[in-house]
Amino acid sequence: MTERPWWHPDRHADRRPALLARNRIQGAIRGWLAVEGFVEMDPPALQVSPGNEAHLHAFATDAIGHDGVARRMYLHTSPEFAMKKLLAAGEPRIAAFSHVWRNRESGPRHAPEFTMLEWYRAGEDYTRLMEDCGAFLRLAAEAAGSTVLRHGGIECDPFAKPERLSVADAFTRFAGIDLLATCAVGGATDADALRAQCTARGIATAPDDSWSDMVSKVLVGMVEPHLGHGRATILDRYPVAEAALARPAPDDPRVAERFELYACGVELANGFGELTDAAEQRRRFEAEMDEKERLYGERYPLDEDFLAALEIMPAASGIALGFDRLVMLATGAPKITDVLWAPVASA
Repeated sequence: MTERPWWHPDRHADRRPALLARNRIQGAIRGWLAVEGFVEMDPPALQVSPGNEAHLHAFATDAIGHDGVARRMYLHTSPEFAMKKLLAAGEPRIAAFSHVWRNRESGPRHAPEFTMLEWYRAGEDYTRLMEDCGAFLRLAAEAAGSTVLRHGGIECDPFAKPERLSVADAFTRFAGIDLLATCAVGGATDADALRAQCTARGIATAPDDSWSDMVSKVLVGMVEPHLGHGRATILDRYPVAEAALARPAPDDPRVAERFELYACGVELANGFGELTDAAEQRRRFEAEMDEKERLYGERYPLDEDFLAALEIMPAASGIALGFDRLVMLATGAPKITDVLWAPVASA
């Protein structure tokens, strides 16, 4: 039998408790941010560049001026560029609940338009963001009237202190791979060395797989499913080559100040000690766009205004959290469209 559309009264009645919980969770987080001294801002969605990561795909449009000339613009994949410009302007703590758009993304955990909670702390270490994440897990559960986060038959205690695990240790534990042996200072990587390790452990790779492709296969297939069981996991210290917007760790320049938050095997947030070296950021963006062109036959422009703002942006930490996913886990909803007030497509 065909499922009724989300706007049918009977189906809406089933969805409404989770949607009301969504509002309570958002209100609780907003209250916490205000107490912490954050200023909520409203970033524009229309940008000259949607972001410069190889595997992020944007929605494009044309802005037509009074002269009738069309200028290619994009719906942002993150409010990051606008928010970092505000850090450069002097704002010390900022946050935004922002609608963002990502093409080629649809499924139980993905929607082409979704809500991202992004926040920044100027002059504060990125480990402070890990504490923020723990607070938001607790707030979400309490606002939803739950004592656990649930997804796919897996439970996670939002009140337990998250486990902190390096990417290198996770690859060793769950895949038997020495990832850092394939990394060098400055972001250089050795695809042949990683392929040899994958082959020795029976992990299938394609002849044209890049180092990054193989890392992604191992991470998604062998590491992520084990994360966030019982308590949340903070997967920390990504290789520099997998952290285009993060600064290198001071004690090991092969890895960066980047972490991701997982609960119930679901990635919830992506945090950084922010890179403020404009020349290095340009180099990384160009490398990402070269890879995007190789894989997908297209590239996005660089936001020159953003790169100029980096020249005066203070040291800061920043993070983006998939708000809909957090609500999904707090309410036990099986798919992301169950917690969207009005999904883009019928589901």
